[in-house]
Amino acid sequence: VEIGDCFGRVLAEDVVSTVDVPGFRRATMDGYALHAADSYGATAYNPLPLKLVQPSMPGTDSGEPIFPASAARIMTGAPVPDGADAVLRAEDAREIDGVVEALAPVAEGKNIGRVGEDIRAGSTVLRVGRRLLPADVGLLSSIGHTPAVLRRPTVRVIVSGDELLAPGEIPSGNRIVDSNSPMLSALVRRDGGLAEVVRLPDDETAMRAALAASEVDVIITAGAASVGSEDRVPLLVAELGELVVHGVTMRPSSPTGVGRIGSTPVLILPGNPVSCLVAYDFFAGPVIRRLGGLPEAWPYRQVRLPLRTRLVSQIGRTDYARVLVRDGLVEPLAISGASVLSSVTKATGFVIVPAGLEGFGEGAEVEVHLYEDEPGL
Repeated sequence: VEIGDCFGRVLAEDVVSTVDVPGFRRATMDGYALHAADSYGATAYNPLPLKLVQPSMPGTDSGEPIFPASAARIMTGAPVPDGADAVLRAEDAREIDGVVEALAPVAEGKNIGRVGEDIRAGSTVLRVGRRLLPADVGLLSSIGHTPAVLRRPTVRVIVSGDELLAPGEIPSGNRIVDSNSPMLSALVRRDGGLAEVVRLPDDETAMRAALAASEVDVIITAGAASVGSEDRVPLLVAELGELVVHGVTMRPSSPTGVGRIGSTPVLILPGNPVSCLVAYDFFAGPVIRRLGGLPEAWPYRQVRLPLRTRLVSQIGRTDYARVLVRDGLVEPLAISGASVLSSVTKATGFVIVPAGLEGFGEGAEVEVHLYEDEPGL
C-alpha cells in the first residue's frame, strides 16, 4: 500500500533499508561550518575572525571546501562542506563585513549529523507483524519504502429484527434503533477488519441468503441467537454448515454460538447490546485479530486494584462485571443488565469473575480491564 494509506496496517514482511539516512553529512544547527580547531580559545572578549565563503543551504550542493581560517554559513539540514568538521552555533558567532567572528569554541564533530546516523543501509528497521504507528509511517517515507501489509479481514455484520430502526433514526413507538451494527462495526475496525453491515427483517429466507454468501472472511450475527420461535440463526448455521457451540456459561451473553459455513467462521452474538459487546470480545475479536496478523489478546490495558466492596458471582458461570475505579478502589456497577448499554459507558472497565469462584471479597485485588487508558491508572 502507499505510504499515505499504511497507518494502522500490519506489516507482511520485514522492512530492510536500502539507503543510509541521512545519506550525507548534514548540519543539525543553524550556524557556521568550520574547522573546530579554528574556534579553540574563542570568547566574547577574544573573538577569532574567520573568512566567510559560499554558504550551504538545504537541498543544494555543499559548496566549496572549507580551508583553515574560513567558515561557511549553514542552515539546519544543509550538507556540510568538505573540510569542515564542526558547526558553530549562530548564537556563538557574529558577522562583520564578510568576516565571521567565533565567540565560543566548538568541539570536533559537534552539530553534524553523520552518514547513516539514523538508519544504516542493510539494517532491518521494522519487523513483520508490526502494526504501523505514525512514526513508522514517517520512517518508511524517509527510506522511500512502500510497505507490503496483510490484507484486512472482511467481516459481514448481520443484524435482524422487525423492531429495528436504522442508526441515526429516533426511537418511536415500540421500535428501537439498531445500536449493535455501529458498535460491532467500530469493534471490527478497532481489530483491523473491514465491516459490511447487512440489516434484515425477521425473515428466514433473507437470513439464509446472507449467511450462505461466502465472499467474506468472517460472519458475525447479532440477534435471533437464542431458542425462541424467531431465533433462527443457530438452526440455519447448523443447516448450512456446522454449529460447534450454542450456549455458554457466561453472564451476560449466554446465547452465544460458534460455527462455520464452508471455511468461514460464524460468530452468533446475542441481540442485547451488552451481551453482544461481551460475546464479541470473547469470541469474535480474537478471530478477526488473528486473521489480520494482530495479537489475539484483548486490546485493553490491565491494572490490579483492590475492591471497595465485595463482588458477588455464582459458581459455575463466568461473569463480566462492569466496574468503576474511583480513588484507587474498584466499585462494582453491574453484572446483569444485558440490555443496559449505559452500564458500560459509565464504567471505567470490567472484571472477569471465573466460573470457579463465588466472587471476590472486600479489599481483594482484582484485575481491571480498562475501556480506555485512564490517566493515573
